[in-house]
Order: sequence, then structure tokens, then C-alpha cells
Amino acid sequence: MQIEQVVYTESSSQVTFSFSPQLLFIFGNRELLEGSSLTTKLAAEYPGAIFSGCSTAGEIADVNVKDNTIIITAIGFDKTGVKSSKVCLEDIQFSSFEAGKQLVDQLPKEGLQHVFVVSDGLKVNGTDLVKGMTEHLPADVTLTGGLAGDGSHFVKTVIVEPDGAVATQSVAAVGFYGDTLSIGFGSRGGWDSFGLDRVVTKSKENVLFEIDNQPALDLYKSFLGDKAKELPASGLLFPLSMRDSEDRAPVVRTILGINEDEKSLTFAGDIPEGSFVRLMKANNDRLITGAEEAAHAAAEGLKNDPELAILVSCVGRKLVLKQMVEEEVECVSEVLSAPFMAGFYSYGELAPFNRNALCELHNQTMTITTFREL
Repeated sequence: MQIEQVVYTESSSQVTFSFSPQLLFIFGNRELLEGSSLTTKLAAEYPGAIFSGCSTAGEIADVNVKDNTIIITAIGFDKTGVKSSKVCLEDIQFSSFEAGKQLVDQLPKEGLQHVFVVSDGLKVNGTDLVKGMTEHLPADVTLTGGLAGDGSHFVKTVIVEPDGAVATQSVAAVGFYGDTLSIGFGSRGGWDSFGLDRVVTKSKENVLFEIDNQPALDLYKSFLGDKAKELPASGLLFPLSMRDSEDRAPVVRTILGINEDEKSLTFAGDIPEGSFVRLMKANNDRLITGAEEAAHAAAEGLKNDPELAILVSCVGRKLVLKQMVEEEVECVSEVLSAPFMAGFYSYGELAPFNRNALCELHNQTMTITTFREL
């Protein structure tokens, strides 16, 4: 596997590589992606390459966390095949389940080992997107990825489509083929729950209307106090832990938007009626430990150190950790010893909890996907 990585800024000149890549991971600031024409130039320079990427709430390159850059990671496989698919959300009336189904249906199934997906971060229900993909993927094919970010603005997100086009309201996937690629993954959080379990008494998909028969937005604002006026951004600091049954491990849900008229909260994934929720708060040491645990999970079962690690961490973690944010990336590097790391801070992370579980939408986690050719 050949890998080269470039950090692009507004003052950068042309980006070139010493080989012709099959795959280009591109994660960057939304305004820079939309205004630079970088991906158009790369598509012309490397017409055989497949692109996979999105706008971010911060970019990861090696052990560094950056803002207002574009991270380009070029990959040339020795034996592995790659294919791509994409769906415009407008074409399917914004059905996230249908988007997932169509993404999978476009990928050849023979030899398919893993799928990495990037999605618009504001127009997609991540829970339904994952369901649509997993229900139509072969049982032995694994799935990871993330939802695009837009800093802490929550205004607009874009993805880099397989042909290099920068598009909004779109979802795209890359399929990896062959038995010579070793892939690992891990996803962990590190937030602390507090208070009592509360019951979701009214919701529809990813919109929460009532908790314990009280308006969800009013109740949530009472928890936030002075920070309530900074919603939805301040909601990143106080996510919800949710479990939809007694025997299910809880998942974390982060607020993407609020509706003052309906007194509702919109989340990146489903909040089913009857599920139990608890408020969460950050503990910096536990967040960093969570990233380390995700790295150990991603390394489990690998015969050798990975050659590449793609990190998808949550914008909420970045806002909480502040100047300590690079510590979570550094501890991942120490565990994995991967010569190349790339990634982004997201509005949602997609991965299984472990190798024996199905992929789920997570918020406020560090999610890692590792690659090594055998």
C-alpha cells in the first residue's frame, strides 16, 4: 500500500503525489472545500481516483488537530479493489433508509469486505441510513463512516462525491474488495451520565417532543441553565444517553437543532418512544481514555500494525477538550503505531461497538477504522 498525505491551506499551491492514487480521502473546512476548486483539480490530475470525504468541525492529520485546512490522503493499493456509490437526497425525498439501501445496491457484492460511508450531516437521520445499509449488506461485510460537520455552526455541510464534486444533500460510499485487506474498527465514548432515567413519552424518528410528559425543549433548557441561550451549539456539551430496552447498551445522541414553536429537539439519530434517556456531561480524562479504548478495539485481531487509521471523532468532544483535543489523537497514535492517520470531527459517527455487533450511529465517540494490506 502506498500512502502520501498533504495539508492544504488557502495559501497552498498545487497538490501532487508521486504515484497515481486509487483512493483520495479528503476532509476539510466547508468554505475552503467549496471555494478552492482543489477537488476539481485533483480529479483532472488523477482521473482514475475515487474520492471520499466531507466538510468537518476540525481536521485530523497525524497527531495534529487543525481548523480551516483540507487534509488529502492519497492511497494506492497493491491488491485491493475499490468501488463507489452515491445518492442525492433530493432524488429520494430525503429518505435516509432509502439512501442507505441505494448506496448498497449500487456496489457489487462479490468480494466486498468493508464499506466506508460519508453523509450530509444535517439532512440525514443517521439511524435510518445505517439500517438501510446494514439490511442490504451481506452479513459478513462491515460498515463504518461519519456524518459531515460544519464547525459549531450547524448551517450547511458538504461531502466530496466519488468523482471529486463537492455537493450538499448527498451521501456516498466506498466499497473495499478482496481478502488481502485487514480492517479493524473501534468506537468508544467516555461521557458520564447523571440524574435519573427519564422516559421518552412523545417522539417521531429523530425528533423528541416530550420527556416524562413534559415538553422536551423546556426540560432540556432547565438542565442547561445559562447555556440554554446558546442552543443548539451548547447541546454538544450535554448529550443524552439513550437505551431503547433494558438489555441494550446505551448509545449517545447529540442535538442538531431545536424548534421553539414545537418545543422539540432534533437529534442525529432516532429517539424511540418508550426509550430511557439520561443527561450526560464531560470528563476530560474519561474522554481521552475512551479514545484509547477505541484504539485498542480497532487493533484487536490485527496481525500487524495498521498502515492507515481513519479517525472520526465528535465535534462535542473537540468543544469540551479545547486545547487538550490533540491528546485524544496522540493516545490513539500510541496504541496503533500507524504511520498515517487522517480524519475529522463530525456530527455523527458510524461503527459497530465491536466485531460481533452491527453498525450503529453514535454521537460523542471516537471512532476508528484501520487498514493494512496483507
